[in-house]
Amino acid sequence: MNHFILLAGIGSDLAETARSTAEKFGFDWPHFIAQVINFLIVAGVLVVFAYKPILQVLEERRRRIAEGLANAEKIKQELARTEAARQEVLNQANLQANKLIEEARAAAARVQEQETRKAIAAAEQIVARAREAAAQDHARMLAELRREVGRLVVETTAKVTGKILTVEDQRRLAEDANRQLAA
Repeated sequence: MNHFILLAGIGSDLAETARSTAEKFGFDWPHFIAQVINFLIVAGVLVVFAYKPILQVLEERRRRIAEGLANAEKIKQELARTEAARQEVLNQANLQANKLIEEARAAAARVQEQETRKAIAAAEQIVARAREAAAQDHARMLAELRREVGRLVVETTAKVTGKILTVEDQRRLAEDANRQLAA
């Protein structure tokens, strides 16, 4: 209760101090009320023409910043999707390239196999021709040998016997020599 009395005493002292200060400085109620009205008008004008537009500009700026951040996040997500798609395309391209390489290797192996077969066939043909030529040369040489042996037998027989052989004797001696060479 003492507090209330103390506060009441302080309040009356403050009021008296305020009144005496107002009288010393020439406080005038009509001017004070006019000043308050002017302040309220200026404050109202400032709120309507300055404060609200500034708040709108700030709100618009905040909204644009939020949109920019949202767009940045969307761009980041789109970039991640694009990167994933790019990586997938690269993986598919690598798979296709590997497939093409394997196909090329298989085709090269087939071509090599075909060329090897062709070379073997050509070599076999060359060997067959060589054998045929060798056989022909052998037959020709045998024929020449038989003729030569037959001629030598006929000459030798003619010299040994000292008589001239008839064509029939020469043929018979050549045939005998050829039969003995064949056996």
